[in-house]
Amino acid sequence: MAKTIALIAHDGKKAEMVAFVKDHQEELAKAHLVATGTTGSYIQQTGLEVELKLSGPKGGDAQIAAMAAEGKINGIIFFRDPLGKHPHEPDIQMLMRICDLWNVPLATNPATGSLIIKGLLEYH
Repeated sequence: MAKTIALIAHDGKKAEMVAFVKDHQEELAKAHLVATGTTGSYIQQTGLEVELKLSGPKGGDAQIAAMAAEGKINGIIFFRDPLGKHPHEPDIQMLMRICDLWNVPLATNPATGSLIIKGLLEYH
């Protein structure tokens, strides 16, 4: 059964996420991808299939957190903008708390994102 990986990126990190996905396209093609709405629409342009949730500020982060709590996500790659202010910050904190509570791997930069891909997709 394919592993499920969620992909999320703040506005200032969307281009970085697309570049990351292109760099790991072969591995990610083996996974079931879920993404917040806007990020996912950019990722779809790479040719990968992506299940779209709402955009982050409209509840997409919360939808992905709920999937993580239900055991439906194997890992999350979330390129956060650490210098920006985000009106949905409580949702972001909740997502991070859910990952800690349910032991879901969470990467917040390309280096740890690559490790999640290697751990979940290349060696299983």
